[in-house]
Amino acid sequence: MQLSGPVVLFDGVCNYCNRMVNFAIRNDPNARLKFAPLQSETGQSLIRKFGISPTADTLVFIDNNNAYTYARAGIRICRYLRWPVKLLYGLIIIPAFISQPVYKWIARNRYKWFGKKDSCMIPSPELRRRFLD
Repeated sequence: MQLSGPVVLFDGVCNYCNRMVNFAIRNDPNARLKFAPLQSETGQSLIRKFGISPTADTLVFIDNNNAYTYARAGIRICRYLRWPVKLLYGLIIIPAFISQPVYKWIARNRYKWFGKKDSCMIPSPELRRRFLD
């Protein structure tokens, strides 16, 4: 699969993840980011291609043929968002041994704190072009 820009793979049944995707869409004025649920055929194909465990409890960000997971994925996405959200990219200076465990703790508890859907989100017709699957 040939990617034509940065891709965000997210947990399609997670309420928190869906809110973050909607936030990214609203704050990506140039519509550069593309999205796919991890549960989709495209999502599964990409995690295999980049050697990410299918049981990984993480957001995946693919940019310039590199895959980032956990906090590093979330922070790198901020580079594509409008000001002042773009400032969050500065968190990249936080060492991974600190940021990754914090992200993993939130990921482990996301269903308990924010809930879960029965199926992946269905993008509206106007947003459909932003989704790969």
